Amino acid sequence: MPRSTEDLLTPGLVCDVDRVEANLRRMQRYASEHHLALRPHIKTHKLPALARRQLELGAVGITCQKLGEAEVMADAGCADILVSYEVLGERNLWRLGALARRVRVTTVADSPEVLAGLAWAAGRAGVCIPVLIDLDTGYHRSGVATPAHALALAQQVAATPGLELAGLFTYPTLPETGPRLRETLQGLAGCGLRAVVVSSGGTPGALDTHLVPEVTELRVGTYVYNDRTMVHRGAAAPEDVAVTVLSTVISAQEPERVILDAGSKALSSDLVQHDLGLGYGEVLGHPRAVIRRLYEEHAVVDMTGCGSLPRVGTRLALVPNHVCAAVNLHDEIAMVRGTEVLEILPVAARGRSR
Repeated sequence: MPRSTEDLLTPGLVCDVDRVEANLRRMQRYASEHHLALRPHIKTHKLPALARRQLELGAVGITCQKLGEAEVMADAGCADILVSYEVLGERNLWRLGALARRVRVTTVADSPEVLAGLAWAAGRAGVCIPVLIDLDTGYHRSGVATPAHALALAQQVAATPGLELAGLFTYPTLPETGPRLRETLQGLAGCGLRAVVVSSGGTPGALDTHLVPEVTELRVGTYVYNDRTMVHRGAAAPEDVAVTVLSTVISAQEPERVILDAGSKALSSDLVQHDLGLGYGEVLGHPRAVIRRLYEEHAVVDMTGCGSLPRVGTRLALVPNHVCAAVNLHDEIAMVRGTEVLEILPVAARGRSR
C-alpha cells in the first residue's frame, strides 16, 4: 500500500480523515441539539466504514437512494435503512422483500401503483414494510402534489395488509415545506392517522431544519465530504472540504494552459449552479485557474494570471463541483492525514444505481 500521497496513482480520490470526522461530529451535534433524528444519506461516500461511524456518533439509521446501495450496507451490518426512492418492478420488489427479511427497511411512495407493488412484496416476503408518503413541498421532483393526495395515500397504506404508515417524506426543506407539512399532518390527525416520522433533507439548508418544527428526521449526504458547490452556496467553508481528486499535469505545450489526467471520468461533468465561468472544479493552490473543458481523460486548465505554470509531472489537488457524482466514478479512496496514507478503501456501493 502507498505510504504517502506522492505514491498514489492519479487521478484518484483523496480523503482527509480529520476533516471528515469534524464534518460528521458537527452535523450530529446540530441534530442532537435540536432533537432531530439524523439519518445520513450514504449516496455521497458509499463506504460501509463511514456509515458505521455515523451510526456510532448517534445516527438513528442510514438512507440509501437505491436497493443496490442498501444491500451493500445491510451486508456491512447497517440494520435500519430508509430506501428513499420509489421501488417498482417485480425483480426490484423481490429484492426489497428479501432485504426486509434481513433488516428494518422503510421506503417511500407517491402513487397507488407504488403502494400496490410494496404490498405485493410484503406479502411474498411475509414482512411488514413501513412506508413514508412522499410529499412535494415545492421542489417539484417526486412526491404527491397536495396534502389531499398525501392523505389519500396514507389512508390506502393504513388499509393495506403488510404495509405500515410510518410518516411523511419530503426534499429539500424549503420555505413552503412547513405550511404543507402542517396541512398534511392536520389532515392525518383528522382521520385518526399519525405520522411518527416527518423526514426531510438536503445539505445546503440542513442547519435551518429546526426552523420547520414539523420535521423530526434529517437526511443529509454531501455534508460528510462537502464540495465546491456547497462552499459556493455558503453551506460549507473551504476548510470543510474533505475530498479532492488528485491529478497530474501531463502536458503544458501552450502559454497559460496545462492539461491534467483527470477528465469527466474522474471529476464528473457537473458545473456549479449559475456557473459564472467557474469551470469544472477548483484547482487548489491556484485560485485564478479555471478548468475550462473536460474530455473523458483530460482536463484543460486555463492558468491565465496564475504566474508560472506547473511543470509536467506536477500533482494538483482538485475540488469537485459535485462530490457525490465524482465519488461514484472511482473504485477506491485513499484515507489520509496530511501526506500520510492511512488506508485505501474500496468504494463499496459505487455504481449501485439499481
